[in-house]
Amino acid sequence: MGRLDALRQLNLIKWLREERQSRKLSLFIVFVALLLDNMLLTVVVPIIPSYLYNLDESADVTVKNITPSQQDPPAAFHSIVSLYDNTVRSPGSNTTIRATDVVPSPPAATELPVNSSECPQSTSKLLDENVKVGMLFASKATVQLITNPFIGPLTNRIGYQLPIFAGFCIMFVSTIMFAFSSSYTLLFLARSMQGVGSSCSSVAGMGMLASVYTDDEERGHAIGIALGGLAMGVLVGPPFGSVMYEFVGKTAPFLILAFLALFDGALQLIVLQPTKVEPESQKGTPLLTLMKDPYIIIAAGAICFGNMAIAMLEPTLPIWMMETMCARKWQLGVAFLPASISYLIGTYIFGTLAHKMGRWLCALIGITVVGISVICVPLAKDIYGLIVPNFGVGFAIGMVDSSMMPIMGYLVDLRHVSVYGSVYAIADVAFCMGFALGPSIGGAIAESIGFPWLMTIIGIVDISFAPLCLFLRNPPGQEEKIAILMDTNCSMKTRSYSTQGTYYQGENMDPEYDDYD
Repeated sequence: MGRLDALRQLNLIKWLREERQSRKLSLFIVFVALLLDNMLLTVVVPIIPSYLYNLDESADVTVKNITPSQQDPPAAFHSIVSLYDNTVRSPGSNTTIRATDVVPSPPAATELPVNSSECPQSTSKLLDENVKVGMLFASKATVQLITNPFIGPLTNRIGYQLPIFAGFCIMFVSTIMFAFSSSYTLLFLARSMQGVGSSCSSVAGMGMLASVYTDDEERGHAIGIALGGLAMGVLVGPPFGSVMYEFVGKTAPFLILAFLALFDGALQLIVLQPTKVEPESQKGTPLLTLMKDPYIIIAAGAICFGNMAIAMLEPTLPIWMMETMCARKWQLGVAFLPASISYLIGTYIFGTLAHKMGRWLCALIGITVVGISVICVPLAKDIYGLIVPNFGVGFAIGMVDSSMMPIMGYLVDLRHVSVYGSVYAIADVAFCMGFALGPSIGGAIAESIGFPWLMTIIGIVDISFAPLCLFLRNPPGQEEKIAILMDTNCSMKTRSYSTQGTYYQGENMDPEYDDYD
């Protein structure tokens, strides 16, 4: 049996190596990488607010217990207990009483509530958690925002395989740190480290998909599937984290994620062979040039403002639920379940449908629905009242992401050089700006003017931005680029769009199958 198992394992590894060039296998790797990254991103959403609140409560109880013993003079003791004859002697008196006659008074406010997430003892302290939790959540996106401009051009020079594997390694270390960190500083460091790993995985992963799926419609479908991995991570993360935290403890969900990450890393080693450096065959458009393109900026803005809504909800909604609904720990994560399910549905449906109905229209409708839905969130009186608005938020963000991510690659094909690392670095920067500004600004606004006003503000911002998507209806192409695409002798020919199929660089292409409209 041992030899048979070894032979099967050998055949599996051999098959994976033979299928290295398979586009579907590359898509699966990116899918798993985004799944695990976003599970780690969202699994902390229900854990951190309650965990930090319990840490602060424990620190306060410790201070209250220690301070009186340091400040009270010796005369404050009203009785002396004798351990030898089990009697109590009062100072200044010769009377002695039995210790059994003394009824001890219960200590006041020295024990933590059984469940700190049910009607917390201190509302003011709970409101103070908004800023701390917001800054911790925003640290990942802020670091990712800083790292992305370097990862994009790097993928053009060394290829996509090595950065994706580096992202796995960093994410694995970050997950282990989350599991065993017991202070705000270590949690902040783990969250920030995750930002570097996410930058490597998302930029290189999306760039790799755009390079192997050269047909616009196929690319949209592939990126929709990859975003399904992101959606599943967002879907599973909060309820998984809240249930594990409630019934097992803080460490367990992160150890499970670390184990799954090892599987992804082994798959990358076998299939992608990240030790090889495979630079792009042509020099891509400089990052600054892409950032000056108004159409790319509009698409990036749609991604940013669409995701900023859910980014503001993540740190503030659990605290608002603890304050107004006396929510249990498991409910803090389950509240995000409708948004996660609808996001998965939205990315799956509109990955293909957005190409047919017009990606600009899909994004315009999506951002408008996001704005209306977040304004309705504070109207909920209990956890059941959050189902409809959260479902609308998730579904609409799925519409925006599944339409704007493919259009970033389309704009590069149409207006620039078809090298995709830098443009997906911009897309990820936009995504990260939403998740950096959202929690940090959202936490401060929720603390100062309240959660309902915060939702109203971001809702109005989203609705106001939506009409800009009209400019993406028919973006103009550069004449030089069109001339290059029409040249049958140019290697760029292999990256043009075809109604008959997908062609790769270096293949012969029959001119009668070309479609450049």
